[in-house]
Formats: sequence, C-alpha cells, structure tokens
Amino acid sequence: MRRPITLVFALCIAFLPSLTAQKNPLRAILEKKGNRIDSILNNVERYQVQIIYTQIDRDVNNLPSFRSYTYNLDTNLYYYPASAVKMPAAFLALEKLNQIKVEGLNKYSPMHTGAGRPPQTAVTTDTTAENQEPSIAQYIKKIFLVSDNDAFNRLYEFLGQEYLNKQLWKKGYKRTRLIHRLSVPGFDTESNRYTNPITFFDTLGKPIFQQGQVNSGVYPRLNLRKQLQGKGYIEGDSTVVAKPFDFLNRNYIGLEELHDMLKAVLFPEAVRPEQRFDLTEEDYKFLYKWMSAYPRESTHPSYPEHSEEDNFVKFLLFGDKKPPLTIPNNIRIFNKVGLAYGFLTDVAYIVDFENGVEFMLAATIRVNNDEIFNDGKYEYDEIGLPFLGKIGQSIYVHELQRPKLVRPVLSKFKMEEGN
Repeated sequence: MRRPITLVFALCIAFLPSLTAQKNPLRAILEKKGNRIDSILNNVERYQVQIIYTQIDRDVNNLPSFRSYTYNLDTNLYYYPASAVKMPAAFLALEKLNQIKVEGLNKYSPMHTGAGRPPQTAVTTDTTAENQEPSIAQYIKKIFLVSDNDAFNRLYEFLGQEYLNKQLWKKGYKRTRLIHRLSVPGFDTESNRYTNPITFFDTLGKPIFQQGQVNSGVYPRLNLRKQLQGKGYIEGDSTVVAKPFDFLNRNYIGLEELHDMLKAVLFPEAVRPEQRFDLTEEDYKFLYKWMSAYPRESTHPSYPEHSEEDNFVKFLLFGDKKPPLTIPNNIRIFNKVGLAYGFLTDVAYIVDFENGVEFMLAATIRVNNDEIFNDGKYEYDEIGLPFLGKIGQSIYVHELQRPKLVRPVLSKFKMEEGN
C-alpha cells in the first residue's frame, strides 16, 4: 500500500538563517550544520562533486530572471553523464522532425528501424505502445519515465552521431561529446559512427520519409582532466586489469551545458535564440508532461514494477527516500538523471505549486570507494543518492523562506494526467 510522505525537512525552516545577502548562498546552504553531508563536502575532490543552483525571480508580468551559484564546478573535469545524455537527444529528435518538414510526419508517426551492418539491430514493433508501433514520442516517454536505454539508442540512430554533436555545438553547447549507444553489446568506437536506416509511415502504413544508414565523419575531441580514472577495472567476467579505466571514448556533457539545455526548453524566452531548440508549442507541452511524470502515471508504456517509486528517476530532493513513496501533488520535478560507473547526476527544475517555489539544481557525484570500475561495487544507496536527496532538501528549505517580491504564476507547468 502506497504511503504519502511528509516533507519533514520543512521543520528546519524555523532556524534557517537568511542567506540571500551573502555572495554565494549555495556554499552557506550546503555547509549548514545538520545537513549531514559534511563527510562528502570535506572530500569534494575524492567524490568529484559539482553543483549548480539557480534562483528564479519573477517581475510583475511573471517574466523570470535567473541568478546561478556554483559549488566546486570544474568545466575541465571529466565525469560520466550516463543517461543524462538522453535529454538533449530527446530535444533534438523533436527538432529534427520539425525541420524535415514532411507532410504528415510527426513524433507519433510509426518509426521502423532497420539494420544496415552488424551489430545493428532492427525494430518494427513496440508492445508498450497502444498501437504497437515504435515512434519518437514513445521513445521520449520511456526516456523520461524510466530512463530506457534502448529508447535513447533508437533516437541516437535517428539523429546520427555527427548531426547530434554539430547541432548542440551550433547552439553553443560546445562541451559535449555524444559518441556511443548505451548498454548494448558489440559496438565499438568505429561501429558507433554508423547509424541505422530508418523509415517513417503515415497512419495508413505508407512510407512518408526514409533515411539511409549514416556514417558520421566528425569525432569530437575534448581536452578534459581525469579521462583516465581509478586504479583498475574488470574485463570480461572477473579479470582485474590493474590500470586506470579509459573514458576518452565515452560520452560527455558538461554539467553547465546540461543545466543550460534544460533552461532553454523550460524557459526558451529567457535564452538567446541560437540556444533554443526548434520546438512547437505542442512539443513543449509534451516534454513538460513526460519530464515531470512518474511511472505510475503512464498507461502506455506501463511500469507496474515502479508504481510505488515516484523517485525512481528523481534523485534530487527525494533520492534518500525508500519506497513505497508518493511525492506530494504540489511538487513536480522536471529533470533527467544519469547513473553508471559510480557517477550519479541529476539536472532538474523543481516546482512547489502550493508554496510558490521554483528553482533549478544540477549536481553530480562519483562514488567508487575501491577505485575499480565495472565491478558493480558503487556506493549509490549508501552515499550518492542520500547526498543528492539532502542537497535538494537543503535548497528547497532555503527557497521556502527566500523573500520574493512577486509570487510566481506556475500554471504553465501544471500538466494534465493521462496518455
């Protein structure tokens, strides 16, 4: 039986000092006595902690302004973003559909993926969809509801490696390197350059757009620190290789880029035109709905195994809570998480409709005490998720009492339930 939780951290409000006058309130918020994260903050280099907190204030016309603060942000430090890379792929997949400009082609159009060369695989049905057909819309739902890897891989194949990177660079998100599929065997650096042939169909089953296999000629290089990490890694079933794990040919997106991409979709009017994604009003509503939805709120696809885990892919604010968990109705989290190789990342916009609270928060942490990769021994539950939950709570409590001249009108982000 699902049990609603109480926001017990609101009890801290009474003795939280006003921090708005301080130059960087984020540091004071995090280092406040009683937050129970001292052991991590005292070892930020070991845990590779990076945090961005953005305050949002509204004018009398409800137009937002932003002020960002950072903690240990290092734009030259490598971290593995894992599933966080799925967020820009979702945005760009919608943009590419809009720019193809074929009559009848949209995110709900059946999308059949072929196999051009090994180890590519084909897909022509999707049993999770109401009509049993794969589509861009269905893949995006899966990405935000449960962070489905295959869904990302199919969008990666639709976009192509070169297009995916060049479009982000063109928008100013230059600290990005998206070069491989996720959690699928057989692909190496070379085979990830090749993406599958794809055909879209209309409602009558007639092909309306075809894209052949693409071989990307651009391979992004970034000069980042610590692209070799740890003291060893597991190769095969159990062989320990006693040398650092190589991330040189792994995906990367800077935490600041992820934060700014999310801001560009949630607040397109607040960023430069070239930073925006080419989306329709219906696209924005679609994204807002599924970025903030919980698995229990979806019928197609359906996730009964996660029906009591509202925080399954919501790490900030609720990462330290155990199921059964129902997040209060007044709170919505528009976000994307990543978790792999001991790295946990979450980039989020958090809203409390009842109390007029809104803020953005992005954070990453690495938990790998034995410094061995691929051994499955990462302290996600013991250290990583509690840390992300607690920093979210600390910022939320601060925002509850932070003075605001104008109470925000947040109706734009209230989504209707249902598929």
